Parts: sequence; structure tokens; C-alpha cells
Amino acid sequence: MKFIPNSAIKNSMLKEIEINDIDDLFSDVPKKIRIKNLNLEDGLSQQHAEERLRTLGEKNKSFNEMPSFLGGGIKPHYIPAVVKSIVSRSEFYTSYTPYQPEASQGFLQAMFEYQSMIAAITGMDVANASLYDSATALGEAALMCTRINKKKTFVVPSNISRDKRCILKNYAKGSGIRVKEIAYNIKTGKIDLDALEKNMDDDTAGVYIENPNFFGVFEDEVKEISKIVKDKQSLFVVGVDPISLGIAKSPGEYGADIAVGEGRNLGNPMDFGGSALGIFACRNDFLRQIPGRLIGLTQDKNGKRAFCMALQTREQHIRRGKATSNICTNEGLCALAAVAYLSWLGSKGLEELSITNFKKGQQLAKKITSIIGFGEVFSGVHFNEFVIKCPDVHKLGKKLLRKNIHGGFILEGTYPELKNCMLFGVTEMHSDESIEKLVSILKEER
Repeated sequence: MKFIPNSAIKNSMLKEIEINDIDDLFSDVPKKIRIKNLNLEDGLSQQHAEERLRTLGEKNKSFNEMPSFLGGGIKPHYIPAVVKSIVSRSEFYTSYTPYQPEASQGFLQAMFEYQSMIAAITGMDVANASLYDSATALGEAALMCTRINKKKTFVVPSNISRDKRCILKNYAKGSGIRVKEIAYNIKTGKIDLDALEKNMDDDTAGVYIENPNFFGVFEDEVKEISKIVKDKQSLFVVGVDPISLGIAKSPGEYGADIAVGEGRNLGNPMDFGGSALGIFACRNDFLRQIPGRLIGLTQDKNGKRAFCMALQTREQHIRRGKATSNICTNEGLCALAAVAYLSWLGSKGLEELSITNFKKGQQLAKKITSIIGFGEVFSGVHFNEFVIKCPDVHKLGKKLLRKNIHGGFILEGTYPELKNCMLFGVTEMHSDESIEKLVSILKEER
């Protein structure tokens, strides 16, 4: 049955907002880009829709059919059956905030455990109950820095992804924050300390680095960076890959004030790019400025353990005008997967997984650079991603695809100075066979 609008109510609503026609709602959209109609096909029955979707789905290839060595973004990690089992339970199957604690104790406890685990692995005092993704977490960190010290410049290195830079600039634009980008060292791939010092001033609210960075390289001069930042009374923000924290020092150990990161790697599938999980943690000093929400442990009227939302900085119920963030729905289901995954791994398991990823990265880089015409670009120590100079990246990329291998990420579109360079990524999911297949194809390019 088609929806038939109640014209009387519609006309009353139009009159209330002082317009004559629904089309007037779109008056701000330039006419030259308006779409007259969508030219949609006639609707299909459920049966025929399923057949259409099945046909389209057959065009896709899974990681097992086409191993991907793309770096700089989403990489495959093994997800145990227990994680899928827990997140698919009906009482958990939502990303929405549990506004009724008396009916949501299980989910609230899971979020409390998530916060505890994230705080532990990042070395920070407190973590929130998740944000949308690492890019929005970075944007929120920039806003938080300016709220804390009232300064208006946020410094980032150029060795972060284009996506994060774009989203950060969107966050900064409406808040009057100036984003200042500094160079990386072209030999090591790490942040240039001289450039950092030169670009620091009394208006610097915060400095962001990634460890490992976009090129997969570890920033090993983090204490020096921390000192430069603190000497200007600025805040130190560090982005992390949580999988690396099994062997790498946590941000808290080298003076970070805020830690952000992408939690998708913790028990969440790639799913064609979404959804993601934004990690956000900080020192206790800034508890009241943290975006999102915090789940707390308390007691009910009978003295029994209970969980509740202890802090909601969006202030969505009462004082929205005083909100520190517009974040509303947290990535609860993705955070739940992270809890189940980290519980399954345990501290020893995280260490072993981290070591495996590190070793895979070193082994693959060694195999590729042993081929004539291929060389590692940066001298810094990398985790499970690395940049390789290749003979002809576009020709090579197409050849790999024809042979059911997805090669590295071509960098020259984002970094023109890295012409004919690919960013490769590898994880525990890459079998010896898939690695050998990649290497054998690369050898054909000699």
C-alpha cells in the first residue's frame, strides 16, 4: 500500500514554517545540481530482489579468493567464532545507547569492560564508550585540545592518511581551528623533529602523531616529540593501531595526553569498509572534556553492583547548548566485538598476535626487496605495513588484479613525491602460499 500524505496536516506544517511548497525546503540547493527524478526501475518482488542481489554478490571476491596486500587502511584479521556468536545475540544486537540501565545491565557492563580494556592497552587513565571511527576520534581530539587550553592551532604530520586530514579539516573549519601540517623525513618516513619545533608556537593547542604512522613506520623518537610539545604547554595526541600495542609501548608510557585509534581490527570484519570503531582515551585531568559517554560502576538501592551512564558530554537530555561533542550513538556493537575479541585473546594472545604481524611484515618486505627493481623506501622500523619502490605501479597493480592478487596501495595520488611506490600491508591472515604467489608475480617484473 502506498503512503498517502494527509494534505491538511502537510499544509498546516508548511504554513507553520512559512513556506508555500515542499520544494522550497531545497531552495538552498543550486538548481544546476538538482535531480529532477531518479529514473528508478519498477520495484521487484522479494524473490526477484533476492535473485538480483545474489547475481550481484557473485561478482564479489572474498579475501580467500583474492588475497589483498593493500596497506594504509582496512586489513583482514582473524575473527574467532565466539566473537560472532556473542555480537549476534538479540539482547546485544544494537549500536544504540541503553537509556534504561535497569533493562540494560549486560550491555552496560560490556561497555564498562571495553573502557577498561582500552584504557589498559593505551596506558591511559580513562577511555570512553567508543566513537564512530579513528578519523572522527582525531577530529574530536582536536576540539578537545582547544577546549582545554583555549588555543586555536592543531599540528599534524603529513604522514597520516588523506581521509583523516580531510575529516580533521571539516571538524576544524566550523570551530575556527587552524590545522598546520608539517613535513616528514623523506629518508626515514618519520616525523621531522626540526619541522615540528619550527611550527610550534604559543597558539598550538595540540600535536598529533601516529605510531605506527601511515607508512607503517614506528615513531621511535616519541619522548623527544613529547618534550617539544610539553615545552609549549600543548597537548600530545597519539594515534595507534591497537594490534601493535602487544609489543609497542603504549601512548601513556611516553607522555600522551590523548590516545585515539581505529578499533576495527579488534574482532570486527572488513565489511566493504564499514562500520568502524573509534578508540578514544585520555588522562584523568581531562575527564570532563572527553567526547561521547562514559559507563560507570555503582550500586543499586539494595547495595548490589550496577552499571550506569556516568557521563554524557553531549548533554542531549538537558543542556545541549553546553555539549562538548555532537557524538550521539556510540559504536556499541563494534565495541562489544572488541570486548569479546580482547577477552578471547588475553594479554599473552595480544602479544603473540602483535609479534606475528610484525614478523610477517619483516619477512614480506625482505622477500620483495630481494627482487631486482624493488626497494624499501624508508629506513625506519615498520610494523605490518611498508612502502616499496616498484618498476611501474599502475602496470603492476593491473597485472596483480588479473592474477587474483590485490597489490599495495599506490601512493603517488596522495604523495606525489612517492612516484611508483606501493604501500603493502600484511597480517596473520596472509598464508605462506599467498605471499609466495605475490612474490612470484613481482619477480616476473624484473
